[in-house]
Amino acid sequence: MSLCHIVRLDGYIQSSYLAVYPDKLMLLDGCCRPDVALVLGYIKNTLKRPISDLKVVVVTHMHPDHAGGAHKLRTATGCLIVSAAKESQWYSGVGGRVMHLVDIGLAHYVARRQGRAITRLWYSAHLQPDLTVGDGDTIPQFDDWQVLETPGHTDRDLSLFHLPSRQVYTADLIIKLRHKFVAPFPIYDPKVYIQSLQKVKDLKPSNVMMAHGCELGIDAATFDKLIAKAPKYRRTIKDTIKHKLLWRQNDGFSLRKRKR
Repeated sequence: MSLCHIVRLDGYIQSSYLAVYPDKLMLLDGCCRPDVALVLGYIKNTLKRPISDLKVVVVTHMHPDHAGGAHKLRTATGCLIVSAAKESQWYSGVGGRVMHLVDIGLAHYVARRQGRAITRLWYSAHLQPDLTVGDGDTIPQFDDWQVLETPGHTDRDLSLFHLPSRQVYTADLIIKLRHKFVAPFPIYDPKVYIQSLQKVKDLKPSNVMMAHGCELGIDAATFDKLIAKAPKYRRTIKDTIKHKLLWRQNDGFSLRKRKR
């Protein structure tokens, strides 16, 4: 059966999109841990449907607002978790566990900036997907949705392209801040990030659904501006700290006591 409509839900710190069909539902990303109740409540109370109608939750990447609710949604509904085909976990090793804590801290910071109440955001650092997909695949049970690999923000970012309507969900590829579009933070591979922007531009989408923003038509000229202004160097927490320290050293700042 064909898609009825796509609902945008105002999540804890991001927009979440629910693809509604007469006989099934798909959540286009794994949202935050506190959004689980929001999603299930919308299915039960607004759609008047059993929560078991949620058949698939896609996890586009492993940040707290895209993967934080996935495991709990699967436990509650029996849905399948679909994510990128990667051999290793994003938060692998000691460094990965530290990065996981940092990313949860950043999510709390964003929530505070948005005036959200403090709540628990903890989720597993390791995703256990039921199925993995790659570029050009279609989503199991939802073959009108095509997977696009759009890395750069992380090494495993996915976008989802609805073939009949030419709408695309780009997760964190593009961020909308009031009157302007910006690149996300972090950027792990600037060159690949620009290629991902170009890939989505080349689709000539009718509508772009963003996790941080809303759904908008983005024309070719705006994509060109995004590509032109995209970061040329890595932008991560580690790189930012190194840049700040180097800037202070060049400005005459030193952590050591100066000799008199």
